[in-house]
Amino acid sequence: MTDTHCPYCALQCAMRLTSAPGTPPSSGAPAPTSERDASVGAEPRQFPTNQGGMCQKGWTSPQVLTTPDRLTTPLIRNTAGHLTPASWDDALDLIASTITTIQAEHGRDAIAVFGGGGLTNEKAYQLGKFARVALRTKNVDYNGRFCMSSAAAAANRSLGIDRGLPFPLTDLTGADAILLVGSNPADTMPPCVTHLQGARNRGGLIVLDPRRTATAELTGPIPPEGIHSTHGAHLQPIPGTDLAVLLGIAHVVVMEKLADHTYITNRTEGYDALAASLSPWWPERVAQLTGVAAEQLRWVARTLAAASPHHGGRGAYIITGRGIEQSRQGTNGVTAAINLALLLGLVGNVGSGFGTLTGQGNGQGGREHGQKADQLPGYRSITDPQAREHVASVWGVHPDDLPGAGQPAVELLNSLGQPGGPRALLVHGSNVVVSAPHVRRVQDRLAALDLLVVCDVVPSETALLADVVLPVAQWAEEDGTMTNLEGRVVRRRAAVSPPGQVRSELWVWQELARRLHAPGVWSTCPSEVFDELAAASAGGRADYSGLSYARLDEHERVTGGVDGSGLYWPVLGPNHPGTPRLFTDVFPTVSGRAALVPVQHDGPGDTVSAQFPVFLVTGRLLQHYQSGAQTRRVAALTQAVPGPYVEIHPHLAEVYSITEGDDVLLTTARGRARAAVRFTSTIRRDTVFMPFHWPGVGSVNRLTNPSTDPISGMPEFKVAAVQLARVTEDIA
Repeated sequence: MTDTHCPYCALQCAMRLTSAPGTPPSSGAPAPTSERDASVGAEPRQFPTNQGGMCQKGWTSPQVLTTPDRLTTPLIRNTAGHLTPASWDDALDLIASTITTIQAEHGRDAIAVFGGGGLTNEKAYQLGKFARVALRTKNVDYNGRFCMSSAAAAANRSLGIDRGLPFPLTDLTGADAILLVGSNPADTMPPCVTHLQGARNRGGLIVLDPRRTATAELTGPIPPEGIHSTHGAHLQPIPGTDLAVLLGIAHVVVMEKLADHTYITNRTEGYDALAASLSPWWPERVAQLTGVAAEQLRWVARTLAAASPHHGGRGAYIITGRGIEQSRQGTNGVTAAINLALLLGLVGNVGSGFGTLTGQGNGQGGREHGQKADQLPGYRSITDPQAREHVASVWGVHPDDLPGAGQPAVELLNSLGQPGGPRALLVHGSNVVVSAPHVRRVQDRLAALDLLVVCDVVPSETALLADVVLPVAQWAEEDGTMTNLEGRVVRRRAAVSPPGQVRSELWVWQELARRLHAPGVWSTCPSEVFDELAAASAGGRADYSGLSYARLDEHERVTGGVDGSGLYWPVLGPNHPGTPRLFTDVFPTVSGRAALVPVQHDGPGDTVSAQFPVFLVTGRLLQHYQSGAQTRRVAALTQAVPGPYVEIHPHLAEVYSITEGDDVLLTTARGRARAAVRFTSTIRRDTVFMPFHWPGVGSVNRLTNPSTDPISGMPEFKVAAVQLARVTEDIA
């Protein structure tokens, strides 16, 4: 039996894997040739985030270990255009020689690297180091740009630090009120729902979402005349107007004198400018713009205020998710949520707060240690001279040899193969031809490259386009650490040996670094890489310097993994206990105060029109995850939801003479997609919903808007304007 954590979302549910006896390799050494055990099982362990529960994805996760199309040998595309088996030496020699040639002709930045939020901390760290030391390119970013970048930018700007939840998830249980903005945890991380039950039972669960999601259903039946039910309220705004809803709620807080002015005076700055900026957002005006009734806005403001410590309540939380963040105004949207929490005196008060639900398994740690275009390990800025000097000393290079900031993900992908842009791309832990916006353009850009290298576990849609495919180990085949949505660093442990010629990416980078004559040390041992990460992070905002595998393992042994497995960063030394709750005394800003930042609502990039008259919103399903590369290979999950679909209100379908089960063609300014129709009476009548887990003609990211937030670089996934029609022809 092996105690580890689920490979999917950032809840990082604790699980126990059962398998045949055997000692798995701890590095990238070749796997033994003996038969692998195909009967690995998973069961949940007691852990604070999942409380002994696990969703269907977690229960079935071992099936990905033995998927029939598992990549087990390197592949090289031959002159006929086919991917054919190759030796590791041939594959790595080809990559290294091609990189050397391209950089000699086009410069170091002609090579780009694209990482993923599912990589362990060790691999995220080593990937950023590889890009900047071995390749010496500035062009590195990752798919977390599509997930957490707006929330991170807003938190850094207002609070001085970005940690998804700056408090333990279990703190939510005692709250009187919780406002969820654009988040559907009942489907995306089901065990999280248990932490919402306290607020639900007290009538204070509030969900802001254009869809009547499984989470919105927890608020109870919508009363015929009332604005809330026994359990709370569901606010169903026009897509893309959630920022305006938050401004309307904040307006009520200020005008009805519900704000905590003692807290505002002692712990924030910028109140006068914020209050002035809120004056135009009176509830009746917001109601006309958003479709949310003025009395609902007032009720939410009063409910949150009554739950706040200032008014003697048990506590209140404001939590954001991708619904508000994946927008060209995502940073301002999250900032509006933070402003509201600060006005009510929630942030830093035990039992109250603001946070955001990180999506990918290592979405938090993945953005802390160097695979973002503008960051070095420890969440340091790559433009900070002191940060460059510190990290360069750990890496054994001169600070001047480190490149500067690169381009965020959308801009990076758009520049591939363009004049002056990268000529080669190395992809690790991402499936960009399904997960990126405007995927047809992404496919065109990948086709323009001189070299595309993909490290993956299965032949994902992106891997199938590559010139070289490298088979790498997955979650249960390697040791590592993950940082969950609370900033809790937990241990992932190897349970089985990888098959065939599969290697760890740490080994791949070591071998490529050697061929490229890179300076420094390139260990393949995860614990050694973690020790280097800890040293590089020392003194940074995300400080792991007090952590090691030995300390994490001992902490889990002492606690039994039940009440405290893993430690919360920052951990400032070997005797430091970690930091479960941030902001209790001071904010890590220059002034020590949180910044109230005035923002305005500009609306989405697409507007409905005679040509594109319907709103499209996108999202995840309970049974599937991200690009679907893993979950589409699990029989139980594909049987439950075998393919893409479009959720539509029967009244809207009637307008287009669409019946349930028809295939419908959706068209935006970017492209067309096709999917089967499902009727639901709970979605807005001006809106359709489509999940994003599928490739090809069923890929909703053929339609999504690549317009980006000017601060975070986040693309506008969540809202597009579409045209609907019954399918009368096939599309490519």
